[in-house]
Amino acid sequence: VLALAGLSVAALDAGDQDGAVRLARQAGQITDGIPGSVARWTSYVLTVVLVEVGDLAAAEPVCAATLARSRDAGDLWNQVALLAMLVTLDLEAGRIQDATAHLREALQLDTRTGDWNETGNALDRCGLLCAATGRFAEAVTVWTAHAALMRHPETPEWPPDVRRRQGPLGQARQALEPDRARAAEERGAAMTMATAAEYALLLTAPGPPQPAAQGPGKLSARECELVTLVARGRTDAQIAAQVHISIRTVRSHLDRIRDKTGCRR
Repeated sequence: VLALAGLSVAALDAGDQDGAVRLARQAGQITDGIPGSVARWTSYVLTVVLVEVGDLAAAEPVCAATLARSRDAGDLWNQVALLAMLVTLDLEAGRIQDATAHLREALQLDTRTGDWNETGNALDRCGLLCAATGRFAEAVTVWTAHAALMRHPETPEWPPDVRRRQGPLGQARQALEPDRARAAEERGAAMTMATAAEYALLLTAPGPPQPAAQGPGKLSARECELVTLVARGRTDAQIAAQVHISIRTVRSHLDRIRDKTGCRR
């Protein structure tokens, strides 16, 4: 099971999206003699793969069902990992309040597990949430803290996470005056992991509903970015190269944009 899951991730890194999904599903079909935590982790891997190939409709029920099983089993590690993926799915669907609640739950569980890697994942999602809600200084602070704290050569960061934040991070910096951007970066660079986690908890504290990302309907930040590129006459291939995703994922995003907006062209 572990070998199949590892091969699935390797296939994804190599650009073999169909192979990645096939291998992840194959790993999940082996159940005899497999510890429950490993079976749930395999479903987490399948969720990650489905998100990265752009099949969010298939990823969401897998993620939700596995999260429910992890809660029932008291499996904190898998809960944190799955909650981070659910935040990604929430943001892609424009569900800002759900993303905030799921991120806060992940951060609170992180304090119990002490897993710095998962705390780093939560910080990354916090930056996405802040960028999606127009809190650009906070996004830059969180992402700078994340970058400073996650410099571990032996465990390089997951490339899709790096690509996912490139556009929003650039937009956040452009939206700030140079002095504000520099101050935000200095705050983040000075944070310890504990301070950064506490800061993220403050940013996700219950309060008035956060405004949705600017743009038509309930489009996510990534979807607004793609609409802009389409409006500039970019082809699917050019968009894929510019935002560092596959052509298939671009087309999947554009299909969802058409569904959300009711526009067919």
